[in-house]
Amino acid sequence: MLSLDLGDGLTLTALEPWQSAELAAFVAAERDHLAPWLPWGASLHDEDRARAFLQRYADGTAADGPRIYALRVAGRMIGGTLFRVFDPAGGLCEVGVWLAADAQGRGHVTRAATAMLDWALLERGLHRAEWHCVPENLASRKIAERLGMRLEGTLRESWQHRDRLWDTEVWAVLAPDWRARSAT
Repeated sequence: MLSLDLGDGLTLTALEPWQSAELAAFVAAERDHLAPWLPWGASLHDEDRARAFLQRYADGTAADGPRIYALRVAGRMIGGTLFRVFDPAGGLCEVGVWLAADAQGRGHVTRAATAMLDWALLERGLHRAEWHCVPENLASRKIAERLGMRLEGTLRESWQHRDRLWDTEVWAVLAPDWRARSAT
């Protein structure tokens, strides 16, 4: 998937190491908005770190594993999506997202995540897709709900970020449920 037209000028494009300057600039501009929820939103301070981050995903893509995409409107990066986990042998993926503050509330992430889940569950044949978020990130929780995912549980104090232990909610959808939802 090099570029996918999601309609209304919205595209999902591969995000690759050669685009590290663009990602570093995006993170710098959106740091206050991203850093509370995303460790890399706080740690990607320069092009070299952005390149290393993107290289890990490029290597993952080459091995049919984790991959990362930019979400663009009229060519401008407004956010992105990723398969933080992509395990075809295990039938599992985990979708993650981020969005610029001024791009929220337009359904961009829901459309992009829907396209990713269609690809993973319907085309690639994975069985389970997960969505992880902290309970305080209400926007992320609402997207999981709009996608028809079920809250399966909370991992208490499961990761440390910004000198705090955070809970993680695990939302999921199974391929049969996604197929049924897609058929309506």
